[in-house]
Amino acid sequence: MPGLIGKKVGMTRIFDDEGVQVPVTVIEAGPCPVVEVRSVDHDGYPAVQVGFGAQTAKRATKAETGHAAKAGLETPPRLMREFRIGDGEEYEVGQTLTVELFEAGDRVKVTGRSKGRGFQGVVKRYGFAGRPGSHGHPMSRNPGSLGPGTDPSRVIKGKKLPGRMGGERTTIRNLQVVRVDGERNLLFLKGGVPGARNGYVLISK
Repeated sequence: MPGLIGKKVGMTRIFDDEGVQVPVTVIEAGPCPVVEVRSVDHDGYPAVQVGFGAQTAKRATKAETGHAAKAGLETPPRLMREFRIGDGEEYEVGQTLTVELFEAGDRVKVTGRSKGRGFQGVVKRYGFAGRPGSHGHPMSRNPGSLGPGTDPSRVIKGKKLPGRMGGERTTIRNLQVVRVDGERNLLFLKGGVPGARNGYVLISK
């Protein structure tokens, strides 16, 4: 089955029937119109292209406007993504997908862009223990030796060093759907999901 594009609203907590609090992330998912359907015969793989949100006519390109018009949409979606579908699944252009695709208890995976942390050292970026922090040590957060000097006389590829942290495509699997609010197009997922508030995420089974 396909998935949905959503926007991260934030985190809160809800209480189950036994009174136990459950931390949840609230995602505004859909409604997502089907903009294009790909088939094995024509494209080589089965998939659906869905949209989310709406662009202003001023910002949309002519290609985006024409692509959306073929699907019967008045304005081009703000975001479009593809989801693979299985054999026997049939969808039509113009069809709208909502949070009703999911039920409480389902397990889903969520893909988003993690928060950017900027340039960070190895202690924060990789969890290094650091070096002695007292007795006047000159390099308490230094990564230490970078490798042998004689052979290979260079820093080996993949060495964990300071650099830009975060801001990468991240996927968390096996998140549980706690509640589905069809009237407000909201999904409540147990735990946290990648990204900041108002960040876009992809949800699929």
